[in-house]
Amino acid sequence: MKLAVIGAGIIGVTTAYELAADGHEVTVFERRGSVAEETSFANAGVIAPGYVTPWAAPGMPGKVIRQLLARHAPVRLARPMAPGQLRWMWRWWRACGSSSFLANRSRMHRLARYSQQRLKTLTHDLRLDYEQASGYTVLLRTPQELTLARPGLKLLAELGATFQLIDGQRARALEPGLNPHTPLHAAIHLPHDGVGNCRQFAQQLRAEAQRLQVEFRFDQQVLALQAGARPSLRCRAGGSDNGVQTLAFDAIVVCAALGAAELLKPLGCRLPMAPVHGYSVTAPLRVLEGFPHLGPKSAVMDEAHKVAISRLGQRVRVAGSAELGGRLDRSNEAAVQTLYKVLDDWFPGCAQLAQAQHWKGARPMLPDGPPVLGRSPAEGIWLNLGHGSSGWALSCGSARVLADLIARRTPEIDPDGLGYERLLQGQGRTR
Repeated sequence: MKLAVIGAGIIGVTTAYELAADGHEVTVFERRGSVAEETSFANAGVIAPGYVTPWAAPGMPGKVIRQLLARHAPVRLARPMAPGQLRWMWRWWRACGSSSFLANRSRMHRLARYSQQRLKTLTHDLRLDYEQASGYTVLLRTPQELTLARPGLKLLAELGATFQLIDGQRARALEPGLNPHTPLHAAIHLPHDGVGNCRQFAQQLRAEAQRLQVEFRFDQQVLALQAGARPSLRCRAGGSDNGVQTLAFDAIVVCAALGAAELLKPLGCRLPMAPVHGYSVTAPLRVLEGFPHLGPKSAVMDEAHKVAISRLGQRVRVAGSAELGGRLDRSNEAAVQTLYKVLDDWFPGCAQLAQAQHWKGARPMLPDGPPVLGRSPAEGIWLNLGHGSSGWALSCGSARVLADLIARRTPEIDPDGLGYERLLQGQGRTR
């Protein structure tokens, strides 16, 4: 079939590759000048299926309210509010019930484990190298943090995740660069999880997709979609109205993250998606004679602040924060300072901060947590959207599931609860 993919972030690139691997003729439309230029540009890089979980969880609304005024709050509200944000927060609050959380967590974990397996297969078969490292450690500073983490440990065990609860001494042996003066009561170590450079992976997989004759059309703004047996899209090259053209395909897959909502709305497909902004700081690691363990060996998570510290080759990346509202071009200095604080707490002096690069990304999140994969209500239009902060961890599995659905094959995992119809349950219609 002749297929179009809209968006060349990590979701769009993996989708294009899997479709081409199935023998389809694929064209990718991307408004930026290359792949992974927006949400996929500088994320934490962590791939830990056991920690892929809905933000809509029991007790989460109260926790968010209590933390809002904290200096280093992991969740922040900013102005202006995003369009539809109040309605989104209402649906998020409704999804925080125990039964909804357990169902959505199971769906996300199933997809994340499958995605991890698919990533390993692609890495091996295509001989990809994207600064990957094994091991992920969640740091618990105090006995109280361990107490709060125990329900999560129970869920990890129920989901079959491989993990070890270790004391602070053992954690420091695994990550010898950890600051000995920062209190560390315990840690959760996941030996089969790890970290990798999402943007590098996207760039390398793009090259593999091009070997399969995928055409990438960059600097292309998709203006509108037309559903039907032969769906079409109207696009514009660069900023010129002279470059507007309409192209028809056998099917169109929308992976355009936040830009998807406006494209799909005229087709009667309304997605309750909101931007949840995240921040990161990336800097070269220092090289000092006699100090071989500057920075993390792989990736660690500060549980108290929900900040990840990852090693990507000879650089360190600190990523975190969940900011509702605000503008992509306006950074919250307090959120950035939290990243620096956590880095200094655990790995003081490890980075050349004078060369640090800051990033802020808008992560497209659905209120209940899982992405939406499969057919849209509009004929000929397919969806691979709404992965939130877990896009990297879910991308390879999502792409393979979608490719199987388009080919009318039974996916290797059960896609129940990942389709668009989930968003309509109990709502009458999505608004």
